[in-house]
Amino acid sequence: MKHSDETKRILSVSLKELMKNKPLDKISIRELTENANVNRQTFYYHFEDIYDLLKWTFQQETIQLLDVHEDALVWKEGLLELFKYLEANKEFCLSALQSLGRGHLKRFFYSDISAIFGRVIKSLCEELNASEEHNAFLTHFYTLSLAGLVESWLLGEMDQTPEEIIEMIDTIIQDQIRGAEHRLKGIG
Repeated sequence: MKHSDETKRILSVSLKELMKNKPLDKISIRELTENANVNRQTFYYHFEDIYDLLKWTFQQETIQLLDVHEDALVWKEGLLELFKYLEANKEFCLSALQSLGRGHLKRFFYSDISAIFGRVIKSLCEELNASEEHNAFLTHFYTLSLAGLVESWLLGEMDQTPEEIIEMIDTIIQDQIRGAEHRLKGIG
């Protein structure tokens, strides 16, 4: 199992190196495997295609950052780690975004980020006895919002620091919870 993970990491590093100089759709399996010094069959043993490798790379490097911090009290730390990763790997991430397009990249992350936000929302809304439907809607809303904010920040469309963005997200979530509490208690 260890050898398998190491081979995947070697392929991932190779992909990231190649993406510094060319778009994802211009990278061939042959070029990737030669750069990684492995044969094509080894690649196909582990991945269906380059997009599968890209997804694995992002999951290994980013989603685990959020997953470790899934608790409602420390999710912000995980999100800050995600921003740090994006900043440290900006060329790779921008190349992936430009090669895949926004919709495809969003689909890569949606289920993982949604699961993490789902746990956070459920934990924060526990006392409200909110319905599963309500929690699912909030999870979907915040997942899409986070994806859009991260993308906008990565593209340089936002002036805020990651810390400022995270604090604004936390404030919005906390305000939403307090508003729900007031609504349920018949206040205001």
